Amino acid sequence: TGMKANCCRLIVNVSWFFFVSFGRGCMNYMLPLSYAWGNFSVLAVGIWAIVQRDSLDAITMFLTGLLLTVLTDIIHISIFYPSHDFLSDAKRFSIGMAIFSLLLKPVSCYLVYRMYRERGGE
Repeated sequence: TGMKANCCRLIVNVSWFFFVSFGRGCMNYMLPLSYAWGNFSVLAVGIWAIVQRDSLDAITMFLTGLLLTVLTDIIHISIFYPSHDFLSDAKRFSIGMAIFSLLLKPVSCYLVYRMYRERGGE
């Protein structure tokens, strides 16, 4: 149970950094609402997965949501990245945090996959 507690703590900490950087990525309204809605939906499912520690469905949905948001975040950032002429410091910071959030997602996916395996997933 010590390994499960440490893994759960690590997931919460990585998720905290992930969602703080995600929030900063939404701050300048450069990215569309679908970016925010997709990530907030995954946050809600992630909270459900952490609260219900024995639910395999919750952790499966959380892992699937994280993997889908990796793909959609790449698409959103690449399509809505502003040109160099319209890139202020605030926009540069916002897009940097969105990219940082995207870089943290594979770590979260790995940790959630470990939790999936610990809960009995194959």
